[in-house]
Amino acid sequence: MHVFVTGGSGLTGPAVVAELVAAGHTVTGLARSDAAAARLESLGATPHRGHLEDLDRLRSGAEAADGVLHMAFGGDFADPDDMMRRDRTAIEALGQALEHSGKPFVSTSGTLVMPVGREGTEQDEPDTAGIAAFRIAGERACLDFAARGVRASVVRLAPTVHGPGDYGFIGMLVATARKTGVSAYIGDGGNRWPAVHRLDAAVLFRLALEKAPAGSVLHGVAEGGVTLKSIAETIATGLDLPTVSLTPDEAAVHFPSPFMATVYGFDAPVSSAYTQELLGWSPTHPTLLEDLEHGDYLAPPAP
Repeated sequence: MHVFVTGGSGLTGPAVVAELVAAGHTVTGLARSDAAAARLESLGATPHRGHLEDLDRLRSGAEAADGVLHMAFGGDFADPDDMMRRDRTAIEALGQALEHSGKPFVSTSGTLVMPVGREGTEQDEPDTAGIAAFRIAGERACLDFAARGVRASVVRLAPTVHGPGDYGFIGMLVATARKTGVSAYIGDGGNRWPAVHRLDAAVLFRLALEKAPAGSVLHGVAEGGVTLKSIAETIATGLDLPTVSLTPDEAAVHFPSPFMATVYGFDAPVSSAYTQELLGWSPTHPTLLEDLEHGDYLAPPAP
C-alpha cells in the first residue's frame, strides 16, 4: 500500500513511518521543512513538501496514495478554536480526495476527549465540554467520510505515548521534579493516567490502515490507568527526591501552568479491549513505569 502520512517527522510519527516501511508499505510524508524532509528520507519515506494549511498539497498527496494517515496537529494551545479549525479543514481536504474510493483514512485524536472519572470505551461518546473537546470536530469530520465511500477510522492515543526522547506530559513531570526538588502528585494521587509505548502505537496505526472497518473508533492504550502517585514515586526513586502531595491550588503554582495542573489531576482511565479484539493488536513493549525506570527519562540532562 502507498500511504500518505502527515506528522511523520514528529515524535511518534517516525516510529509509525518505520513500522509501515518495515511491513512493506510505501510511504510519502508531508514535510514542511528541510529537516522534516531529511528525517522522512532517513526512514525510507519520500517527502511531499507542504504544510497543514496548504490544502492543495494535502489533496495531491492523498490523491496519489492508496491510503492516508493523518497524525499532524498544530497551532497555539492558547487558541483551541483555531487548532480545531486547522485540524478539521485538513481532514476535510484529505477525505475529499478519497471519496468513493474505498481507501483507508486514519485520523488521530486523544483519549482525553472522553468523560473523566470513569473508564471510557470506544463505544462511549466524547465529552463536548471536556478539556480536549477541540479534538472532537476532527474525529467527526473523519468519521463522516465512512458514509462517503472511505474506510475512515479514528485512533485516540493515550495522553502519554512514551519512549526515547519523550518531551510530553511525563517529560514535563520529570523536568518539574528536577527543577523543584520534589516529585509531586495531586491529592491522594489515585487518579489514573492511560499510556502506550510509541512502538505499540505504531503497530496500531498500521493495523488500522490495513484492516479497520469504516467508522471505527480505536483506543491506542496499552495501560488503561497508571496512577499519578505511582508515576511520581518512580520519578522520585530515580532522581533520589522526596514525593509530595499537593492541593489543586498548590499544583497550579508548582506545575508549569494551571492548565497542566488541571490535566495532571484528571482521573481519565480508558479501555482498549474492543480495539485489541477487533484488530488483533497486543501491546508488547515496556510499560510506562518500566520505561521510567530503564529508559532515558531519568538520565542526566544533556549539557
